[in-house]
Amino acid sequence: MTSRPTISFAKFATPKKGSVFVLAADGGGLGEAAKACDPAGALARAFPVADFAGKFASSVEVLAPEGTSVDRLVAIGAGKVSALDDNAWLKLGGAVAASLRKATEVAVILDLPELQADGRQAASLAAGILLRSYAFDKYKTRKDKDDGQSDAKAAKPAKVTIHCADPAAAKKVFAGEEAVVDGVLLARDLVNEPANALGPVDFAERVKALEALGVEVEILTEKEMKKLGMGSLLGVAQGSPRGARLVVMRWNGGKAKDAPLAFIGKGVTFDTGGNSMKPASGMEDMKGDMGGAAAVTGLVHALAARKAKANVVGVIGLVENAVDGHAQRPGDIVTSMSGQTIEVLNTDAEGRLVLADALWYANDRFKPKFMINLATLTGAIMVALGQHYAGLFSNNDELAGRLFGAGQASQERLWRMPLGAEYDKLIDSKNADMKNIGGRYGGAIIAAQFLQRFVKDTPWAHLDIAGTAMGAPSSEINQSWGSGFGVRLLDRLVRDHYEG
Repeated sequence: MTSRPTISFAKFATPKKGSVFVLAADGGGLGEAAKACDPAGALARAFPVADFAGKFASSVEVLAPEGTSVDRLVAIGAGKVSALDDNAWLKLGGAVAASLRKATEVAVILDLPELQADGRQAASLAAGILLRSYAFDKYKTRKDKDDGQSDAKAAKPAKVTIHCADPAAAKKVFAGEEAVVDGVLLARDLVNEPANALGPVDFAERVKALEALGVEVEILTEKEMKKLGMGSLLGVAQGSPRGARLVVMRWNGGKAKDAPLAFIGKGVTFDTGGNSMKPASGMEDMKGDMGGAAAVTGLVHALAARKAKANVVGVIGLVENAVDGHAQRPGDIVTSMSGQTIEVLNTDAEGRLVLADALWYANDRFKPKFMINLATLTGAIMVALGQHYAGLFSNNDELAGRLFGAGQASQERLWRMPLGAEYDKLIDSKNADMKNIGGRYGGAIIAAQFLQRFVKDTPWAHLDIAGTAMGAPSSEINQSWGSGFGVRLLDRLVRDHYEG
């Protein structure tokens, strides 16, 4: 991965070297600390020439500005100060990161007219810098695009100092924000990894690293899952020589008597479609079909790293859906852990088979307050919602409402989709209790109806993140193919409603 910037906070000062970033309000207004960085007024003269008026996330720079010893002076537009919320500050941090280039010493002057600073702005700005700076270049040996030569020395990480009114408060808030950022970046790393480097066993071993944060990690093998009766999950895995795993993560930050919050993730580390094989075009993207498991892993990391006051269980089903002589066939009937039988009419509708056993296991063992599962489950949800919203299905209005609100607050947005008996009957089977696909229409809804048969009466939500976890449009805080979608959303849900 690219070198990660280091972040520190300091009181207002006029930097003597490096790259200096100042914020400009709508109309180009600068705070007093920002003006002090430009005694000769180079930026003021550059604004009209560059047609810069402080529009949000716009920028203008002056190289080697007169009257100073710094390398360059960059103004980032903040727009209307009164409209800036946490997400806006994240995006401003992304704008700073986008303009860092090869700078190694960076000062950001967080000073705007009429800004009431409390430390949160600086912390969110810093988080945005880290999120935008991420790039997955782990496997690149030639990183210098200019001459194509091997990069013998890794680029030095930028040292970013954010000058603000209350650096002590900013540092305190940032400790929690950085924990969440680290969870997002972990999820991105997992989604971006090639499948030959990250199979089910490899993924499970990576989760073990969470033990350093105080997370209890338990890994169930195929033998243990077979004893539990997980025929639905194991049926998906039987065509691969790489063994399946079910990983349980437990963070006990709440009261001993409190029921845990359960998060369940689909972890298909590569999906060929099985015998119902996918077309070759685009199949390489199926390394990301474990985006739900990645998000759950990143979430547990975030909650543990910031010492969240909640009891949390993460359960991820890890399989590879491959093809060989042992692979599941269309028409096979499997028995799930719940005892319900499933006629597998399409082996490419495999994620719901994995989740069926993972959901039942989580519910049966932990008796959670609620269950939320995340999965890159259907292309149909992308047809319905595109790639800017994930699909939300739920049997509980309160949970659905809280999730929707968390999505709006974090800007990892959700849109609620319907469930109903009319859809449920479409998965009734004449040969088994149910089949794993329905008709041509409503594919995302039918998948959700299938999952609902494995949650009993427990409050439950299913997030179909197929359009948002991988290959989603780039944004001010993400330029990565794997987005880490779901970590910030669910951290916000826990933070707002289920701690303390």
